[in-house]
Amino acid sequence: METTLGLEIIEVVEQAAIASGHWMGKGDKHTADHVAVEAMRKRLNEIHMRGRIVIGEGERDEAPMLYIGEEVGICTREDAEKVCNVQELVEVDLAVDPCEGTNLVASGQDGSMAVLAISEKGGLFNAPDIYMSKLAAPPVARGHLDIRKSPTENLKILAECMNRSVEELVVVVMDRSRHKELIQEIREAGARVRLISDGDVSAALSCAFSGTNVHALMGIGAAPEGVITAAAMRCLGGHFQGQLVYDPSVVKTGLIGESKEDNVARLKEMGIEDPDKIYTAEELACGETVLFAASGITPGTLMKGVRYFHGGARTESLVISTQSSTARFVDTIHLFDQPKTLQLR
Repeated sequence: METTLGLEIIEVVEQAAIASGHWMGKGDKHTADHVAVEAMRKRLNEIHMRGRIVIGEGERDEAPMLYIGEEVGICTREDAEKVCNVQELVEVDLAVDPCEGTNLVASGQDGSMAVLAISEKGGLFNAPDIYMSKLAAPPVARGHLDIRKSPTENLKILAECMNRSVEELVVVVMDRSRHKELIQEIREAGARVRLISDGDVSAALSCAFSGTNVHALMGIGAAPEGVITAAAMRCLGGHFQGQLVYDPSVVKTGLIGESKEDNVARLKEMGIEDPDKIYTAEELACGETVLFAASGITPGTLMKGVRYFHGGARTESLVISTQSSTARFVDTIHLFDQPKTLQLR
């Protein structure tokens, strides 16, 4: 699958990033997201595959593009028999977020990316559009931390795994009212807190790479992004656990239904019998082969954002694979027409 799709999924996230990057700092998050979706959908439909969106922009009635259940790829066209080689057909599931961190793009802040995870059919968890409690940490801590333990306990374990003191740890937390007690406990334990307004996929990814000065991600974020994060962390061997949060009183947003009971019933309809189950990265991204790709829209810890020049643009992307056990950073110059200069740095 990597051989067939590896380069093309890089181009998918690159095109989404380039489209969205034009709207950086313009205060219009909806357009920044819309153009990213359009660009990602167009490029996906140029790939020789039969793909199904399992995590996307919402259900069909709520989003006309890249909705959950939408089929993408050349082999989903009406004339597929003429244009698609059935013997070489690749059937895959995709989890996409064309503009992860729309508010970051709109306000010109760091950390927004176009992201995509892909696996063979049935290889990605079909997460409901609710919330998820997340715990991410470097590979050295894999299997040692436990989301059921207190933040203080996990920080002590993480410090031991990394051979450093708790005071030397940096934990990323979403700046939300629901995290007030979590932030207080982390600080009282001695660790430092880096608050972010959006973009916890990028934060979790940073945990897996040394030198980023990010050592853990804790707190509650969106469940669909949790699956995308799990795919990346599985590829990188990092620690990741997620637990669905279905109680509206916990997330304090008013965005996940009227009651806890209604949400539990909805989860059961989706085949989730144990709503309190704690998932590992391997369970959320269970496919034999998992690929993850991201391209920076605005500058981030791991990748620079899109840089435009007269006649083109430059992107930085990351593609990770369980098949080849690689993490590739890709620096690409895109030529739109005859450029006046080619900027190398």
